[in-house]
Amino acid sequence: MASLRVLGVIPARLASTRLPRKVLREIAGVPMVCHVYRRAWQSDLLTDLLVATDSEEVVAVCRAHGIPAVMTSADHPSGTDRVWEVSRGRAADVYVNIQGDEPLIGPGHIRALVEPFQRWLDTQVVTLKARATPEEAASPTVTKVVTDLRGNALYFSRNPIPYDRDRTGRVVYWKHVGLYAYRPEPLEAFHGFAPSTLELAEGLEQLRFLENGIPIHVAETSEPTIGVDTEADLLAVEAYLRSHAP
Repeated sequence: MASLRVLGVIPARLASTRLPRKVLREIAGVPMVCHVYRRAWQSDLLTDLLVATDSEEVVAVCRAHGIPAVMTSADHPSGTDRVWEVSRGRAADVYVNIQGDEPLIGPGHIRALVEPFQRWLDTQVVTLKARATPEEAASPTVTKVVTDLRGNALYFSRNPIPYDRDRTGRVVYWKHVGLYAYRPEPLEAFHGFAPSTLELAEGLEQLRFLENGIPIHVAETSEPTIGVDTEADLLAVEAYLRSHAP
């Protein structure tokens, strides 16, 4: 099988709400978006990698650190839409959406995202899941996912799913890790679809794919991730990086 052209895109919106300017917040003295880029670029599956932002300040910081960055529209409601804009001018077989607030991204995550495209020609969209702790399963800030026997997503929710009706305590909960990979066609389709009913109810953009009949394969990862939304998350990432320094 011919090798895939895989373009990694790091959407980096500056105007975040829960943690202002978070993509430029420093972790161990380095802006977070730079950590994301450096760790993602360790993957040998990426053909190219760049930052896509709506901020000249983010572009300037990236360029000061030798990181390629492009300006995209400030009107995009999601990172997926920002990746779509990049795809309009940069051809690839697969686009990997590497969130700018995932500073613990690593080659293993990217491999888990890309391998399904290498194994199954009908793969359209891939994302990741990891075992959820009881606290994560109960938290509305942590998205949960349930899949079918082939590993395709049945539903995503902020509620703990599936519901343990008989309170057996034996239900395994999976949290969604918000990294994605897409072929060009479903990426184009996503941008053309209106926000869907379930997407608006849950506040989860990936439900737009499912409501429009586009399957999402969910690969499992056991590698740690910390999506940064709070000051506590920043401190947790710093502590992890210190404890795992070479």
